[in-house]
Amino acid sequence: MIEALALDAGVLSMAAHPRPNREFIGWLDQVLGTGTSVYIPEIADYEVRRELLRAEKNSGLQRLDQLKTTQIYLPLTTAAMLQAARFWADARRRGRPTAGTEHLDCDVILAAQAREVGAVVVTENLRHLSLFVEARSWMSLGAKDFAEGGG
Repeated sequence: MIEALALDAGVLSMAAHPRPNREFIGWLDQVLGTGTSVYIPEIADYEVRRELLRAEKNSGLQRLDQLKTTQIYLPLTTAAMLQAARFWADARRRGRPTAGTEHLDCDVILAAQAREVGAVVVTENLRHLSLFVEARSWMSLGAKDFAEGGG
């Protein structure tokens, strides 16, 4: 049974968008009803926030800020960044990089943050994130995957 989820930027943006994805919001409400811990990793917040700021979508920024107060905000830590560097190096040694060498590679940082708290990453980027941690599409997760009253 899954006790903790970490939201990737793609799914976080579905909730923070000025016109949020209602199907995703309904799914998230169901998950929260099970007592499952839902984390908003700082790196995912950064990815979503920068685009909302660029596009001047103030209602989206307000939704994102509200999500940060109702869910568990997961700040970056030194331990997570050290793990992200290990993930990055290992992926390249195996010939499976998730971003160009010149890029920050938010995927490895997100994976490290999720590992730090034992969370499954909810993402549509299964190919990259599943190299490092358990990653699932939100549409593949149902009530049977969560322990009622867990968390």
